[in-house]
Amino acid sequence: MKTHMWRVICLILVGAMVLAACAPAATPTTAPAPTTAPAPTKAPAPTAAPAAAKTKANIVHYYSGDLGKKSMTELIDGFNKSQEKCEVVDNTTGHEDFKTQILVMLAGDNPPDIFSYWAGARVEFVEKAGRLMELGDFWKTNNLDQVIVPGIQSAKDYDGGVYAIPQNFHFTGLFYNPKVMEKAGVTEMPKTWEELLVAAEKIKATGVTPFALGSKNRWPAQFWFDYLVSFSAGHDYRAKLQGGQASFEDPQVVKAMELWKTLVDKGYFTKDANAYDWTDAADQVAKGEAAMTLMGTWITGYWDGNKLKAGTDYDVFPFPQIDPNVPKAAFGPVDAWAIPKDAKNADCAKALILWFLKPENQKTWALGQGALAASSKVDPAMYNPVMKKANDYVASGYKWIPAYDLSTPPPNAEVGLNMFAQFMNDPSKYKDYLTEAQKASVQAFAGLK
Repeated sequence: MKTHMWRVICLILVGAMVLAACAPAATPTTAPAPTTAPAPTKAPAPTAAPAAAKTKANIVHYYSGDLGKKSMTELIDGFNKSQEKCEVVDNTTGHEDFKTQILVMLAGDNPPDIFSYWAGARVEFVEKAGRLMELGDFWKTNNLDQVIVPGIQSAKDYDGGVYAIPQNFHFTGLFYNPKVMEKAGVTEMPKTWEELLVAAEKIKATGVTPFALGSKNRWPAQFWFDYLVSFSAGHDYRAKLQGGQASFEDPQVVKAMELWKTLVDKGYFTKDANAYDWTDAADQVAKGEAAMTLMGTWITGYWDGNKLKAGTDYDVFPFPQIDPNVPKAAFGPVDAWAIPKDAKNADCAKALILWFLKPENQKTWALGQGALAASSKVDPAMYNPVMKKANDYVASGYKWIPAYDLSTPPPNAEVGLNMFAQFMNDPSKYKDYLTEAQKASVQAFAGLK
């Protein structure tokens, strides 16, 4: 089973290139001319033995952009200075490139000692291939059940073991420009689908686009699908769809896509959404060209870095209710750390995880990356008003659910992500896209058996 799973991974990676680094050869030099022997001198006084060299452990993560890179570098540097035996070597890679690169590295004979990964189906996919170290004893020995926020502790569990340690989590909601909303006469944020439609029409009447979306890399569109399916058909149905027990052609999915299509047809979305990235959409909201964007709390880190003021220049509200019988929920990622089964320096990797979970380091990371801390030992007072609001939503009993591409196996995630991009390019053919997606989904799950 595990061997077959890894064959599937290898198929996903067709075309990926693994580059081997070679150490440069020493440059030859001319032999020095002989010299006269020096006069004898007194023997030097004995000196202390040199300090033992630190063990070098390799880390690979996807915090390579402006958002998070500075804070991650600061945390790793701090760890290296605090340690007598370990030194972590940072091997940052681009966010999108990481998705392929890490699988290539794990499939090879020289995996990193620790790597960042999205909790949920992606961790499960690699764990089922037998490539991850079980961390149950590490969790118990360090009493992490008393450290990690209770609502996200399930992100550690796969096949009865512990394989991922949370670093942070995110809340996905509608982040908006208060000035644009006020100008449009939207003084109360929508709580129901009907109220959202009314607000969108008011905003459009002022000449502003209600919803910004940058789906160039596909994944930003997934949150619309997540909420529309789950909030109309229920969380249990969505779980079946993600697990291959339901069909993209089911009436429940058709209804969700028709709700989405209604918004696009009314002109409520940014035109040519597939031409923009999520940061472009964030900029459109910040500039008042659009009113809101459905995104995760990492957008606050981006806006804060651009000197916007939380509560004044931007705010957030939860995705509105569609069916009142569906419990409140929020979608988003839990970023976690995993250790490969064949890691050469696992002790250093574990020490680094504990370093990341120190309250002061969790604070540094949360404020720098625009994330909600995984540690319950962090004082919520550190958050800006908008982040605190998001944290309060989670604490108030919102069901936390991994986003689309984190709650279904990677091959099936690709099916949906491609379909979302097709939809934003031409919504009129949504039924054809659903038919194609279902065929591809059946094949994706068949390949996992």
